Amino acid sequence: MERGAAAERFFSDAEAFQDIARTASEHPAAQLYVGGNAALIGQKLATNPDLKILLCGPVGPKLHELLDDNVVVPPESMQERDEFHLILEYQAGEQWGRVRAPAANRFIFSHDLSNGALNMLEVFVSSLDEFQPDLVVLSGLHMMEGQSKEMRQRRLMEAVASISDIPTDIPIHLELASMTDQDFMSNIVHQVFPLVNSIGLNEQELLFLTQSASGPHASLASWSGIPDVGVVSDILFWILKEHGKTAERASDLTRIHFHTLAYHILVTVDGHWGNQAAAVAAGARAAGTQACATDTIDTTKVFLKAPLEFVTSHTEAPSKISLNPDEPVVQWHREGISFHFTPVLVCKDPVRTVGLGDAISAEGLLYSEAYPQ
Repeated sequence: MERGAAAERFFSDAEAFQDIARTASEHPAAQLYVGGNAALIGQKLATNPDLKILLCGPVGPKLHELLDDNVVVPPESMQERDEFHLILEYQAGEQWGRVRAPAANRFIFSHDLSNGALNMLEVFVSSLDEFQPDLVVLSGLHMMEGQSKEMRQRRLMEAVASISDIPTDIPIHLELASMTDQDFMSNIVHQVFPLVNSIGLNEQELLFLTQSASGPHASLASWSGIPDVGVVSDILFWILKEHGKTAERASDLTRIHFHTLAYHILVTVDGHWGNQAAAVAAGARAAGTQACATDTIDTTKVFLKAPLEFVTSHTEAPSKISLNPDEPVVQWHREGISFHFTPVLVCKDPVRTVGLGDAISAEGLLYSEAYPQ
């Protein structure tokens, strides 16, 4: 909260968590929403009437009731009780003790054992033959931090085997989330990244990733204010250069959608994706409309927080870029990798911050064109 950073943690005490969840649910102002990265991305995609979504995860009766009609849940995914994630949201300037939040954000905690064990992964992969998807979205690997180290590693290996069974002509997107275990993050980078085509992440996850895998700017302890575009760009470039698809490396990773409050960057290996400018712009628009709970951008409710000038790198000879309001999506290239940057019209008084990253990634995917390989 002191840094206004989004975070999520596993709550290990089951009994205390149930007490907190019960007390929260009985509060007159309690609100129930669809939760979980996969379900939120599915819900966002389902607002397009031409799309059918298959959601495989532990789905209880209340969650099932809240899901869009276009979201299909296999019978094996249904369970008797809902899993609850508790969201503590705060506005910019709100105070808790001596801490004052510099920006609106949220802290999530849960005691979610079903998602933490990836219980529905095998159900998901076995459902693909019948469903015949055009895109697969994976999430929830961060939930495994609630498991023992041995269980986590065993389950990750099983997840890798299951993901490897997905037909190679179906693009796979992995949505990352807040984590604390550097060894586990490093395992995901080395074992899972090569199997997926695309990843989505925010500034906290990006910094933790480079710290965990000894990437560029790993000595940076935390962001100070708006993340420096050149630093972010260097880390994104390194991910695709070191862990993405090249002629010499058997990796499928060719796309990263990065989002932070003030701006978004879509980074792609040349020759694999199209429509990047529209995709990154659509994600930024989704951030502004969803945070303000409006159907379109209301210019009286948003403001610009992005840097109007920035350099594109701190490790290579950089370009200096000035934003042009008439062409807000800026593009630059670096060794066969394209960067598309857009500022975000930030909501002044956000109604809800939870699920924003999922909405951004969903909208970006909807507008992306994956070239057949």
